[in-house]
Amino acid sequence: MASNIGKFITLEGGEGAGKTTCMSHVRQRIVDAGIPLVVTREPGGTHISEKIRELLLDKENTDIQDDAELLLMFAARSQHLNELIRPALQRGDWVLCDRFTDATHAYQGGGRGIPTERISSLENWTQRGLKPDLTLLLDLPVETGLERAGQRSAPDRFESESPQFMQNIRKAYLKIAAEEPGRVKVIDAALPLDEVLGQIDKVMDKIL
Repeated sequence: MASNIGKFITLEGGEGAGKTTCMSHVRQRIVDAGIPLVVTREPGGTHISEKIRELLLDKENTDIQDDAELLLMFAARSQHLNELIRPALQRGDWVLCDRFTDATHAYQGGGRGIPTERISSLENWTQRGLKPDLTLLLDLPVETGLERAGQRSAPDRFESESPQFMQNIRKAYLKIAAEEPGRVKVIDAALPLDEVLGQIDKVMDKIL
């Protein structure tokens, strides 16, 4: 990206990885640096995208077909990109987003088994080359994540999936990280919180 364009940072990870706490920490680092920042999430971030999010996460909607789920994800993303993310970056603001397309490759690709090529074609069409400058991948064993998530709140439609589904998501995330080590930084989220944040700080020190 050109220097006058804002940085696009995403946080990724499976269930119970601690994204909320880490998002707050990263947000504070950027704000403390005096950089204008937009904080958002996927699916969601705009009025229409949040409506789609409600459909996707409602655990009553057990009959959503895999391809329909994928298309809904990209419908929400298209609205999000054009209404919020692109305008913010073009203003020179930084954007911090809780999940982005890596989550689609992990959940709909790894979890649902949708071919990578199908997801990538939608990615290319919707994003037109836009990718995060930096992705922090919070990685931890599935069992640990599910235990943490269970203590937090009632499970949504994705959190209600099988442990094998979650294992496939983790594998897909780690595959992305191995393929794009310059962009995706793996954070060991199984460690105590201060050590997790310490790892994040080392990465943020470089981009700030």
